[in-house]
Amino acid sequence: MKQFIKSFKMTNKHALLVILLSAIAYYLFAYTTARTDFNKVFTYYSILFIAFVLLYKYSKLSTKWLIVSGILLRLIFLFAIPNLSDDFYRFIWDGRAIANGINPYLILPQNNPNLISNGIELYKGMGSMNGSHFTCYPPLNQFAFTIPAIISENGILISTIMMRLTLIISDIIALYFGLKILEHLNIEKRKILLYFINPFIIIELTGNLHYEGMMIAFLSASIYYLLKNKNHLSAILWAFAVSIKLIPLLFIPLFYKKLGLKKLLIYGTLVLIVNAILFLPFIDKELIQNFSSSIELYFQNFEFNASIYYIVREIGFWIKGYNIIGIVGKITPFIIISIAALISLIRKNNKIDILFTSMLFLIVCYYILASVVHPWYIAIPLFLSVFTKYKFPVIWSFTIIFSYSAYVNHNYKENLWLVFLEYLIVIIFFIIEIIQTTSPSETKHNKLPL
Repeated sequence: MKQFIKSFKMTNKHALLVILLSAIAYYLFAYTTARTDFNKVFTYYSILFIAFVLLYKYSKLSTKWLIVSGILLRLIFLFAIPNLSDDFYRFIWDGRAIANGINPYLILPQNNPNLISNGIELYKGMGSMNGSHFTCYPPLNQFAFTIPAIISENGILISTIMMRLTLIISDIIALYFGLKILEHLNIEKRKILLYFINPFIIIELTGNLHYEGMMIAFLSASIYYLLKNKNHLSAILWAFAVSIKLIPLLFIPLFYKKLGLKKLLIYGTLVLIVNAILFLPFIDKELIQNFSSSIELYFQNFEFNASIYYIVREIGFWIKGYNIIGIVGKITPFIIISIAALISLIRKNNKIDILFTSMLFLIVCYYILASVVHPWYIAIPLFLSVFTKYKFPVIWSFTIIFSYSAYVNHNYKENLWLVFLEYLIVIIFFIIEIIQTTSPSETKHNKLPL
């Protein structure tokens, strides 16, 4: 088998055929597949992932042409309504609320379904669970939601098209700065394809309209300027990333050894000031209470696709006799902060390659301990892994599809055997990579198939 793999050769004609078949599979995935049909979701995704591996590993097409194909494959989703996630209904709701002069941090969709155009339809689409709590999306994300509402306040398809175009542009920005970072680190530029033509990224960000893509665009630009010692510009861009998704706040302590304490404090302060300014248009005495209540709800009430948390939950049932998510949700942030502090102090993060690895390990620790790990969350470790020796996030970007088995029924009951399989495969690959990178015979490049 190994000999066959080594001798396998793909001509340009074969590569173009694989891209064509991928385009057909993406079309069928986008326009004919419901998330309740897990067998269909898994089959198409598996085909697309195999095609991705073939193109990345065996294709002789240049990186430039594979990037072009990645953009064209994204455009296949342009007129599709997201079929694996209903979050975009809330995005449209928040954006239209702002366009109508309504503060989205102060209203509940379930109490005010008629305030905006298509309000009832949007509320039904997002679901009662989403519509019954205050929005948890930071200001810059809210402004991004407003762009489609400015173009058109009616119809859902036009809004999804506008969101999709902004997210495709975000992916291209992340690509641009990702290539610059690879060049700076003297790493083969082709590695960016592990992110850019990965079907997970194309489906979850472009297809399902998740704004991790926009956050990563700001993050990639910020990291690049940090490497160029333009700390103030980097901090502003980092603040923008935080104002899309809060998760980048987690990484700031890791800059301690690169920046030093004084510059780190200035960097962190600038990030906080910029975010405070972005919140100003929404300022209200109820803002902090409503926003923090949504964050607290997330940590202490929601469960999905977790790993260690599910083990802790079972121990809690055995000892306490009830679900201890409320207790775990309060403790977990302190554990993560402690891990971040420890990594900041003991690792040589002044070296850029080590800094990227530290960021990757920290975010993985966070997700391993979290009670909620939605599929699109994996976009961050996948992007960071491009600049390290580790490829287990690429494996995770495939096994994460197992989490969609929960949507087979309307009660969203997870198949814990598939969740176990998802994490088991990732952990096995992670252990293999750890052994390889600590082995004396380890070469510069990772030896795993991808």
